[in-house]
Amino acid sequence: MRPAPVPPPETEIEPPGVPGLSGLLTLAVGVVVLAALYVGREVFLPVVLAILLAFVLAPFVEWLRRWRLGRVPSVIIAVLVALGIIVSLATVIGFQVAGLASDLPRYQSTIETKLGHLREGALGKLPQLLKDFGRQFDKAVAEPPPEQAPASSNPAAPPAPEEPNPLPVEVHEPDPTPIQVARNVLLPLLEPLATMGIVFVVLVFILMQREDLRDRMIRLFGSSDLHRTTAAMDDAARRLSRYFLTQLALNASFGVVAAVGLWLIGVPSPILWGVFAALMRFVPYIGSFLAALPPILLAAAVDPGWSMALMTLALYAIGEPMMGHVIEPIVYGQSTGLSPFAVVISAIFWTWIWGPVGLLIATPLTLCLVVLGRHVERLEFLDVILGDRPALTPAENLYQRMLAGDPDEALESAELLLKERSLTSYYDEVALKGLQLAANDATRGVLTYRQLDQVKEVIRALVQDLGVHEDVEPKPQETKDEPVAAPASEKPANKEPAVPAPMPEESSVPEAWRAPGAVLCIAGRGPLDEAASEMLSQLLNKHGIGTRVVPHEAASRRQILSLDMTGVQMVCISYLEISGTPAHLRYLLRRLKQKAKVPALVGLWPAEDAVLKSETMRATLGADYYVSSLRDAVVQCLKVATGEEALPEPAKSSASGEAAAAKRLPLPA
Repeated sequence: MRPAPVPPPETEIEPPGVPGLSGLLTLAVGVVVLAALYVGREVFLPVVLAILLAFVLAPFVEWLRRWRLGRVPSVIIAVLVALGIIVSLATVIGFQVAGLASDLPRYQSTIETKLGHLREGALGKLPQLLKDFGRQFDKAVAEPPPEQAPASSNPAAPPAPEEPNPLPVEVHEPDPTPIQVARNVLLPLLEPLATMGIVFVVLVFILMQREDLRDRMIRLFGSSDLHRTTAAMDDAARRLSRYFLTQLALNASFGVVAAVGLWLIGVPSPILWGVFAALMRFVPYIGSFLAALPPILLAAAVDPGWSMALMTLALYAIGEPMMGHVIEPIVYGQSTGLSPFAVVISAIFWTWIWGPVGLLIATPLTLCLVVLGRHVERLEFLDVILGDRPALTPAENLYQRMLAGDPDEALESAELLLKERSLTSYYDEVALKGLQLAANDATRGVLTYRQLDQVKEVIRALVQDLGVHEDVEPKPQETKDEPVAAPASEKPANKEPAVPAPMPEESSVPEAWRAPGAVLCIAGRGPLDEAASEMLSQLLNKHGIGTRVVPHEAASRRQILSLDMTGVQMVCISYLEISGTPAHLRYLLRRLKQKAKVPALVGLWPAEDAVLKSETMRATLGADYYVSSLRDAVVQCLKVATGEEALPEPAKSSASGEAAAAKRLPLPA
């Protein structure tokens, strides 16, 4: 027999590993990419803007192509429409800014009057009060006490003569020439105009060769699985186009509402502030506050009172929460796909790399990276770092809670998952897989005695607390897909559990099987196999079958004679980990057959175990049934109890989706 693994002592600490060559190369590549983005921002920024604009215009181009206009006319019309909208907005903004600048002197008297009222009030007296207090404090600190002040024997010195004031000097610059005026006016405009020209040139090529660019991306990231990669790329592009177009429409609608509201209130240049509000909504979290500040200050400067400023503040205070917390969740669905932390970090990062324009495109650009990480295996780290999906699977999270000795948080997570799956599915998909992680670590000897005890205590408490839940499949809930979610075929199994096969009716279970101890659940020889037996026992009890759980030592050679098997109708043995040639299992089954000739079921919860794949090995061991999921075990026990014929073909485990042998072998003579 193979000796049981010995956990390391609690004081044993492994030394930190030295970074390998691949880690250093990854770090070097990351540094080079950051340097290239920063140094080459004048090149990369127009390309990124063109890509984002291509996502917005792609549906419009497809719509034009359905009218048989052809690719080239459709692209030209779409680009001209976008260019016309941008030029029109720029023209309107220019006129609005010019009109506002010409009207500012008219508001000067109102501003001076309000400032005068503020100076005359308590706010104006505050600086003088602070100055007097500071003067008194300095005087009290500098002057010595009266009794310690030394007597001055010298007469007062005469005051020093005043120095003459310096003569003022004025410097007059010559009037600028027409060439200098043109240079001062045109040079600041050349850079944005050149950037816009590059953006539209790149945009035309992207829209014209969109399929070719897609094929090149597929060749670069996923040529080994063309079907899956093509479907993923098409789905990602479609979802991103829909999301960006929806976001643009919502922000534009908010800008229109803000402009109309400011016009009704009477704030000057309402179109300017409406466009500004629409642009600032692309900035996460602080964009709306930045958009509200200028019109509020302008309203305070225009109105002699404070009513206009208060109404402007109310407009933004009501409109932004309504848009952000009511309308956007209805339109977008559950989530945008980005974690709040990623939104803040991306805004800081892209602002540092590309300035104010980077702040405006931070969220859309980061969203593109997240979608790319969800569909390209090599870039999965982007989804892990920036996405809003859990970084750990439910099984990994449960194992982490076991190591931390936190049964309360494990129970809270389980109750959330049980809202969309049955208790059997939760045990198969989450609890057993979490126990397998713990069993693997215990086999490798990386768990200390204290950690192993914590794992046992947490899983025992979890199974006990979940005893109040019924083992029924909840009704499927209709939910909207995330606008940037992965396709349904690529979603993890814990998001949409498979629909399990129905279990036999428990009303037909005979009375002999309902008695306590009708099914004897024996734990394997692993340290956590007893927990799996307790899960199986609980599920069988919920379906009308009486059970009794015994440890592995109760069926050993020394104690098998004293094992009480009165009324036992079936034996179920649970293994979380079994490898090699399991001779001990063969001898265990032989001892049980000699003790009582009842059907024996072996649950090998790792579905990829060699025992499940080898018909010869299963026949050699001598068990009647082999399963790889708790659902299959419960179904098989119910079939045997009700007298139904055994499953003719391997059943499909709802946890892993792999074939699990449930074929009945002939009993030995």
